Amino acid sequence: MKTTFTYDHYFKYDELKKMLEYFAATYPDLAELEVNCVTEEGRNQYVITLTNKKTGYALSKPGWYLDGNIHAGEVTSTQAAMHTVDYLLTNYGSDVQATKLLDEMTIYVIPRVTPDGAETYLTTTKTLRSVNRDYQGEPGGIDGQDLDGDDVVRMMRIPTPYGAWKIDPKDPSTMTLRDPGDAEGVFYDIYPEGVLEDYDGSENLKQKKTPWGLDFNRNFPLGWFPDSRQPGAGKYPLSNPETKAIVDFVLAHPNIGGAAIGHTSGGILLYPPGTRAAKTAPAADIDAFKAIAAMGQEELGYLPMNIFDSFMTDQEQFDSGALDDWMYQSQGIPAYTVEFWDIATKAGVPMDWGQERFGDPKKSIQRFNACIKWVKENAPEYYMDWTEYEHPVFGKVEIGGFHYKFTHQNPPPKFLLAECENDTRFNIRFALAMPKLVIEDFSAEKVEDGVYKVTAIVGNRGYLPTNLTDEAFKLKVAKPVYVKLDGAELLSGKAEEKVESLSGYSRTATGVFFYGNITTSESAPAKKKFSWIVKAKAGDVLKLTAKNEKAGVKTQEITLA
Repeated sequence: MKTTFTYDHYFKYDELKKMLEYFAATYPDLAELEVNCVTEEGRNQYVITLTNKKTGYALSKPGWYLDGNIHAGEVTSTQAAMHTVDYLLTNYGSDVQATKLLDEMTIYVIPRVTPDGAETYLTTTKTLRSVNRDYQGEPGGIDGQDLDGDDVVRMMRIPTPYGAWKIDPKDPSTMTLRDPGDAEGVFYDIYPEGVLEDYDGSENLKQKKTPWGLDFNRNFPLGWFPDSRQPGAGKYPLSNPETKAIVDFVLAHPNIGGAAIGHTSGGILLYPPGTRAAKTAPAADIDAFKAIAAMGQEELGYLPMNIFDSFMTDQEQFDSGALDDWMYQSQGIPAYTVEFWDIATKAGVPMDWGQERFGDPKKSIQRFNACIKWVKENAPEYYMDWTEYEHPVFGKVEIGGFHYKFTHQNPPPKFLLAECENDTRFNIRFALAMPKLVIEDFSAEKVEDGVYKVTAIVGNRGYLPTNLTDEAFKLKVAKPVYVKLDGAELLSGKAEEKVESLSGYSRTATGVFFYGNITTSESAPAKKKFSWIVKAKAGDVLKLTAKNEKAGVKTQEITLA
């Protein structure tokens, strides 16, 4: 896929900023760059709006939302979002789909939600959830730090008769759990490579609790619970400027009709609801979610999955306060979480997400060791064998393993482009599923001198209905389609008519039968006819305006004969 920039490394803040500024300066008729918020460290959370300004202003077209890096270490999502921006702008005018999208739609992209967190992740050895902002840290324990000077925090195995690990007799480079009957031998504890804080030798070792515990994807309003239930939730919903800025932006852009939210990892495509079973959501919504997700599976190879039914392991104390749930369960917007990169599948040991997210420990160890082997064979620059190191507290230890950041959490850079290209293909197909308002017919017939019958047919040629989801009706956030006639005195009919919704072709009833033909049982009510009797004369110009918050604004004029 043709792009202006290369996607073989991870962008730090300055490079990302320059790329966004380049796009805004190079394509002024197609791209507009704004600062959505300024972080506590003074970096900008940017939003870039893509649309052809010559074919209409941004809010007059169906909108679609894309983001990345709600979690600091999940930097693949920023790369994928930027690749989509790059591809659409670079190929506008030469690629049919890119041109159609920007002519007829508006694409809103926040490529990096947490610029402070991502910069810490990319420029230090630290890992963190969302942001390097102090929140409920605790002193004491092993603090992950690079000890051997290779700029990576790996695993550190410490010999101890109390250890739960032993060297795998089948492969000395890997570890396995100690059996219940292992009474003799050399055993280990395994911690992150690092230093020990506040320890007098009389207590059990532990990993230090991160001082940066905030989780932005637990800070959104729908299903928010305090930190006592879900760590990282923040003091109150939208207590972080970065999350508040997203919600404010979505509310200020009511044309947004779909959302793709970027995370890593696991190679799965999650769809809501996430706080209740899928069977409690309108069946038509779930059918549409599955159909759109199937496109993601085709392009990305990722498994579609309902959040609550298949991804949550605890359906009583479940994680919530996420952006995708807020999008769907408060705004009625179809929203997907894309979990990029799946090293387990690459290693030939894919997760059975519906059954074993936290299943048999031995199977998990086998999977981990298979991933280690894959890294050794496919990205050896990110692997180190167990190597002795003289620790200031523990004495002789060994450090080794893969570089977690760019093997497990994100792909090694040489595998990055494929993830980006596949996601851009999905994003284009997803965005094209938005509702699309059209004026199919607008005509006038002379009844007698000075009197005309005016008719119009307004339709929705998109996949999704103008209300997006039936959940939007339940929430009372769905907006009607308004049809207005100007330019003549009305004798019958209303100057502005409305219809609660125009269905998309997702609602057409179809069937495939073993005995018989494929069939359409009933077409979706995707268009509606309007009529007026007006007092006017030849040469008068009538104007029809059809508009819907999610499906856009269309106008057409006729001159009376």
